[in-house]
Amino acid sequence: MRFGAPLPHTTEPSSSNPQIYRVNLTPKPSILRPHCLARDRLRLWRPARSSTRQTVTIENQSPSHEVSDAQLERILNVIGLSWAQSTKETYRAGLLVFHNRCPIAHSLLLNFLCSCAGSYSRSALSNYAAGLKAWHLLHGRTWQISPSELKAVLDGAMASAPNTSKRPKRLPFTPAFLCSIRNHLNLDSLLDAAIFACLTTMFYAIARLGEFTVSVIREFDPMKHVTRASMLKMTDRNGLAVTKFHLPKTKCSPTKGEDTYWAAQEGPSDPSAALDNHFRVNPADGGAHLFAWKHTKGLRPLSKKELIKRLASIAFAADLPDLKGHGLRIGGTLEYLLCGVPFKVVKTMGRWSSETFTRYLRDHATILAPYIQASPVLEPFTRYTIPPVR
Repeated sequence: MRFGAPLPHTTEPSSSNPQIYRVNLTPKPSILRPHCLARDRLRLWRPARSSTRQTVTIENQSPSHEVSDAQLERILNVIGLSWAQSTKETYRAGLLVFHNRCPIAHSLLLNFLCSCAGSYSRSALSNYAAGLKAWHLLHGRTWQISPSELKAVLDGAMASAPNTSKRPKRLPFTPAFLCSIRNHLNLDSLLDAAIFACLTTMFYAIARLGEFTVSVIREFDPMKHVTRASMLKMTDRNGLAVTKFHLPKTKCSPTKGEDTYWAAQEGPSDPSAALDNHFRVNPADGGAHLFAWKHTKGLRPLSKKELIKRLASIAFAADLPDLKGHGLRIGGTLEYLLCGVPFKVVKTMGRWSSETFTRYLRDHATILAPYIQASPVLEPFTRYTIPPVR
């Protein structure tokens, strides 16, 4: 039997320093709440009393078995691997806001959430509760709030949420927007070639911005981020070509990763032509980031910040609307649906495990147009492709 094998990416060292707390969110100094990176709070902020995981009582035996600090640390690391880094960063806000009240009594959490109602959106309060629940699970504390009770509180909070807490809906990208962006880029430029290839890939692969860019340049890791070696060109039995990208670590699959795809398209927004041009302008080996580009200081992975900054300048110059990164995923979804691609195929491409993506349909009646004619254009396929009625 082999025990204690090294765990991959448990700490993920960073050269970044934790940010200074806001004045109204500064916790009292305590060894239980070290000033650390936001993503590490879930693991490093400890309960006031010893963790229940450190004492194991075996039935009909005495005394209790004590778990060492090293063993406890490994338990926390293993459980912590079940959450993606982005999820941990989302959860950190709830811990900070509620920093001195853990573990949480039933009525105390409800009072906390209800006191936030009217000031925050439902999604913000939901993230607070999810972060606190994850903290309880990680440190062996009992979570006493029932799902139905929590849902009722969150629904009530949503009804009382102020308009200022609601972000405007993200405008979806379209092939026309991509073409306009292309006209304002120099595709022989090192950075521009990488950015356009990244934009078209994310659009046609229905991907998240963070899946094809890096948050911090110095923290590029081929075990976490997409590389050139993770791309594979394939052909099906009918000779139809598709390009597959393996994402080593995603929000929904932090350990196994996921695959995403696109096929060559007609017109200036073709992702295949854009990627070939990027590889021509920015040659690199298979271990490099997929959209690495030649900076004056050497090969550099494409960062989310760099892409958003360049996109904003182009949108201003081209008189385009204020486009956000998530608009690529929304736009790709809508484009395939408008082209008549079955709902279930789009759901598979976007890697949704639920019917969440169908919320994009409510404001785009043109997607449903072929299905609701007096003589439906897509009959008899409608019953196989349209989402189930809720």
